[in-house]
Amino acid sequence: MPGAPSPRTAVRRKSDRGRYERGLVNTILDEALVCHVGFDSDHGPVVLPTMHARVDDTLYLHGAVGNAMLRTLAAGAPVCATVTLLDGLVLARSAFHHSMNYRSVVVFGTAVAVEEPEAKLAALEALIERIHPGRWSEARPPTEAELRKTLVVALPLTEASAKVRTGPPIDDDEDYALSVWAGEIPLETRRLEGIPDPAG
Repeated sequence: MPGAPSPRTAVRRKSDRGRYERGLVNTILDEALVCHVGFDSDHGPVVLPTMHARVDDTLYLHGAVGNAMLRTLAAGAPVCATVTLLDGLVLARSAFHHSMNYRSVVVFGTAVAVEEPEAKLAALEALIERIHPGRWSEARPPTEAELRKTLVVALPLTEASAKVRTGPPIDDDEDYALSVWAGEIPLETRRLEGIPDPAG
């Protein structure tokens, strides 16, 4: 719940950067285009990148019904999903204090498979709309066969927290006199002009 981190979501290292407001968590999840999903597999711990979509208080992931990660999650394995937005590089006067400005979210929980057809379609629509707003109404909708080949899992945002770093470098007092450039190098992700499919 906002303002009440669980033992797993409480930020301990640099605790002043921990944020628990659901609005901020949602904003970061909605801006990020890739999440990383961590889980235990037969081969040991695994972390895999995938796309995601948030609808209200639920994070949705999807893939083929044979996808080992999704099958493991649907079977009830504990999961940790994370996203990170890199906002800038932070160059300090000393090598030790170099850093990055970022906004990140960590989600812990247990996912469930989305079986009900209308709920599954709604989740897939949210995922396609994440790629490009308005695209769901332009593209051909999934067929029944395609839906059967697709596994969607829902991860509740019950345990979620954010961690944020902003601002300039934090140097040791004696290093501010050094003649070394220090500051922030902003970074951004932006969409470029579309490249048409040569197939027409």
